[in-house]
Amino acid sequence: MDQAVRRRRQALFLLFLLAGIAMSSWVTRTPAIRDRLELSTTQMGLVLFGLSLGSMAGISCSGRLVSRFGTRPVIVWGTWLLIAGMAVISVGALAASAPVVAAGLCAFGAGLGVGDVAVNVDGTDVERLSGRTTLPSLHGCFSLGTVLGAGVGMAATAARIPVHWHLPAVALSATGILLYAARSIPEGTGRIATEESRAADGGRRHPAVWKDRRLLLIGAIVLAMALAEGSANDWLPLLMVDGHGMDATAGSLVYAGFAAAMTLGRFAGTYFLDRFGRTIVVRASALSGALGLLLVIVSDSAALAGAAVLLWGLGASLGFPLALSAAGESGPDQTARVGLVAVIGYVAFLVGPPGLGFLGGHIGLRPAMAVVLACVACAAFLAPAVESRSRTGGPGAARGTDADLPATADDAGSA
Repeated sequence: MDQAVRRRRQALFLLFLLAGIAMSSWVTRTPAIRDRLELSTTQMGLVLFGLSLGSMAGISCSGRLVSRFGTRPVIVWGTWLLIAGMAVISVGALAASAPVVAAGLCAFGAGLGVGDVAVNVDGTDVERLSGRTTLPSLHGCFSLGTVLGAGVGMAATAARIPVHWHLPAVALSATGILLYAARSIPEGTGRIATEESRAADGGRRHPAVWKDRRLLLIGAIVLAMALAEGSANDWLPLLMVDGHGMDATAGSLVYAGFAAAMTLGRFAGTYFLDRFGRTIVVRASALSGALGLLLVIVSDSAALAGAAVLLWGLGASLGFPLALSAAGESGPDQTARVGLVAVIGYVAFLVGPPGLGFLGGHIGLRPAMAVVLACVACAAFLAPAVESRSRTGGPGAARGTDADLPATADDAGSA
């Protein structure tokens, strides 16, 4: 690996770390913000809709922006938008204004969404250039960031530091990371790849990626695993506080445990991926997540539920990055394929928080999590869709064959 690729890889690690710190900094303060705004669970779900709406808007246009401008400007613009969103959330918390907090969450989510496809396309390109599996470790840095952010958030909660002091400090740190990392991201990665692929094909148009049924199965796995991760990001502290009687500090500690399990799963994932292949790893992840969710839902022991969150975190750790890798190599037009699967995943962030909040307001958050459990269980059956078609096709190449795929997963561009 040459020096430029190594610096680029390190810059992506920092950018994923930044996003994780920002996300968990918000999540660990949700009980404090809920209390500051004096909202019910259902009303808090509506505020969280701002995050979901912004994320979906950002992810929906990210692929087109990458195709037109390349990954670097999209990453930079998205991160600045994320930082601005944190500042607005702080103002909303200070003013005790739910609409302002929702607007800040919308900007925050849009920044995350806009940058999501760009950083994953850039990470896939680094995999190609370095010949090393990279995406699980990159997403591991996101999870490591959530651990660090959760730790600081838990300390801020215990010390009763106001949200309007905590979040601006995080935004200032994020600004420094962005200014340092952006220098190592080259211009035009996604745009150049698109132009070259069209030239190589003589200008021929490829079939619409949404007609690829195998790609849609990969998207279904992302939907389930993103819902498992997103429901924890949005509701886990409140689930522990309201559903298991923990105090706010203990709820933040449980979320930190979830984030630590996610981090461990993603950094260890490369070893298990190379040893067992994608199908077995995704299926084992889904089963682990389902078991953890089941125990959180049915157990009346707060200690057992807190421990089960570790299984939940391990289970949710690898589905998203492995599915994005599978989508990127599933056929031509990599940016569009990664973008489509990312959009499907973000549907979980759009529908999940308000949906679980509405359902939780009627039956409680613990029973509402049964919806997440059912989706994760389904992902175990769809796992063969992520297997690589090639035995030697680069990072993450799989051991499986097309015979392992479900009958509905046929060749790219079919239907």
